[in-house]
Amino acid sequence: MNLEHVAINVPNVREQAQWWKEHLGLQIVSAGDVPPYMNFVYDNNGSMVELYSNEEMEHLDFAQINPFNLHFAFSVDDMESERERLIQAGATPDGEINNTPSGDKLCFLRDPWQVTVQLVQRKKPMV
Repeated sequence: MNLEHVAINVPNVREQAQWWKEHLGLQIVSAGDVPPYMNFVYDNNGSMVELYSNEEMEHLDFAQINPFNLHFAFSVDDMESERERLIQAGATPDGEINNTPSGDKLCFLRDPWQVTVQLVQRKKPMV
């Protein structure tokens, strides 16, 4: 069995999928034209996220969710420049860059819809 995707219900699915494409480097493999407007986005490793907007269900208040409880982590080669680039694109920092005892760098940002994105620069890449 393989994990196929993780899904989140968001209020502005089309705009968010486009932002993730433009600024997080994901590709849109499928974009729905009718509710719930399912958009499947994936990275170069084949990891996939479904962003959709089901108005019959309550949307999570992502701004109130602690980043440690829910985040989407992206590996980067240059933490400082990627963090600044995303801030310029509309992301909001949620704390500073943290250096771990193992030599990794980690930081949290919120996309324009308050979903937490974590940037990860590993001393020894895991994927």
